[in-house]
Amino acid sequence: MMTAQELREKYLKFFESQGHKRIPSASLIPENDPTVLFTTAGMHPLVPYLLGEPHPQGRRLTSVQKCVRTGDIEEVGDDTHLTFFEMLGNWSLQDYFKKEAIEWSYEFLTRELGIPVKKLAVSVFAGDSDAPFDEEAYQLWVSQGISEKRIAKLGKKDNWWGPAGQTGPCGPDTEMFYWVGDEAAPENFDPEDHRWVEIWNDVFMQYNKREDGTFEKLEKPNVDTGMGLERTLVVLNGTRSVFDTELFVPIFQTLHLHSDAAHVSRHGRIIVDHLRAAIMIIADGMVPSNKDQGYILRRLLRRAIRTYKQVAGDPAFFVSIAESAIETLREAYPSLGQQKTIILEEIQKEQERFTKTLEKGEREVLKLWERNKNITGVNAFDLYQTFGFPLELTEEIAREYGQEIDHDSFEAEFKKHQDLSRAGSEQKFAGGLADTSEATVKLHTATHMLHQALRSVLGSHVAQKGSNITPERLRFDFSHPEKMTAEQVLEVENLVNENIRKDLPVHFLMLTLEEAKSRGAIGLFEDKYATLGDKIKVYLIGNEATGEYYSKEVCGGPHVQHTGLLGHFKIVKEEAVAGGVRRIKAILE
Repeated sequence: MMTAQELREKYLKFFESQGHKRIPSASLIPENDPTVLFTTAGMHPLVPYLLGEPHPQGRRLTSVQKCVRTGDIEEVGDDTHLTFFEMLGNWSLQDYFKKEAIEWSYEFLTRELGIPVKKLAVSVFAGDSDAPFDEEAYQLWVSQGISEKRIAKLGKKDNWWGPAGQTGPCGPDTEMFYWVGDEAAPENFDPEDHRWVEIWNDVFMQYNKREDGTFEKLEKPNVDTGMGLERTLVVLNGTRSVFDTELFVPIFQTLHLHSDAAHVSRHGRIIVDHLRAAIMIIADGMVPSNKDQGYILRRLLRRAIRTYKQVAGDPAFFVSIAESAIETLREAYPSLGQQKTIILEEIQKEQERFTKTLEKGEREVLKLWERNKNITGVNAFDLYQTFGFPLELTEEIAREYGQEIDHDSFEAEFKKHQDLSRAGSEQKFAGGLADTSEATVKLHTATHMLHQALRSVLGSHVAQKGSNITPERLRFDFSHPEKMTAEQVLEVENLVNENIRKDLPVHFLMLTLEEAKSRGAIGLFEDKYATLGDKIKVYLIGNEATGEYYSKEVCGGPHVQHTGLLGHFKIVKEEAVAGGVRRIKAILE
């Protein structure tokens, strides 16, 4: 049996032996111009470097990245889908390409992990009008000993990655699959057969998608790979699902103590999955709220609480399940131990809030019945949207009166809500660093200047809590306990514009962590760079000749060369995001 920690170390050490530098996991909350609410893959924190910025640790990197994906939330409960998971990854930043990536993937799977070749299959890009069939990847797999009958040629839906935004690096990928069926693996690989489980993906970023929708070949392509830790443990240890691994079994044992056999049901899987995701999101600085990441966190916790109630779990022991989840991840993420009290307090508070919400919703359901002698699907959706009152509970009360809820009308309302939310989300997160347009680069530089201005006006307690940049505007979240006054907003705005007018030069230095600290650089570099000898990139805005700088901040880039290019900075909104976190939206005119 291989443990999760053994697999993490084996992977990292293998790629270190191939010249890769180990880098720590980035936060689940994207720090610089995310294209998504959460870090969903190891490549997201590396986008600036995949676009050509030099990475402090070199051209070959490897890591175990914390990830959260909510797109598959309805699938949670089956054998493979998780909300929080860990991704083992290795990257080539304009260094090696397909030959080395595929050879090392094969070597690690078959020699390091001992997986029989007879249980492996792969897929490659079939080609279309944008890019040709990936003949090179196909032949490289054949040369490794993979039968041609075990190599599927698939289209963009299955074997193409990116770009992360509207434009940027992208390309074909090759995916590796493992046979989990009880009988011998079939000679021919059928990618529609769910007994073939994907465990690894090598992405070959060899194209750039232009604004007109066409693709051009990159002179210096990249490699981005990802292997799911939990799925690979299933393969190595012969369990039926990710929930049967050591990362989950202790949590189920705690759950079973305080509920009715939830450990063997889909209900139990939802509770455990959502709590694991919640503790990791809270550990990275987020709290439940009604906006963005905080809203997703609230949804995860409330779905877990509601499901726990359905399996007759004693409410007093709900937090103990979260405590058990912390212990399963503590070895890999020691900070969980330091933050344990805070994490459990946030979960407890959300449980108490939601209990009150449920009580209020129950009263509203009864009022509806007394008034109309009927509860429609539209009513049920309004209760869900307004009070967060679950459909299942509305149905329970309706059944007491001999009525069934019209699911079709509920689903129709829910779909309309989803479509509106999806449209808003796509618009909101359409940019990010994957969009390297001139407007985005200018706003990214302005974000540094805003950060420093906020610290100058409000105090040194101000720290970045998140940012998002599109070509139209910047959005910056920061720590501050109260609403800014109109005078403070104007002062911050004037300070940024004053330094834009000075036309200060912008450049970066490669410094050690110790040097960056001694120079007064700001940023979340302590979590990202653990070794004092490692070099990090610090962007400086100011006079290099005199050594007088307005802003010094750890960042991957990109930025303008001098501040005079930015135009006029204007704050359009200042608002609350969560307790102790404010948000500014600003534009350049």
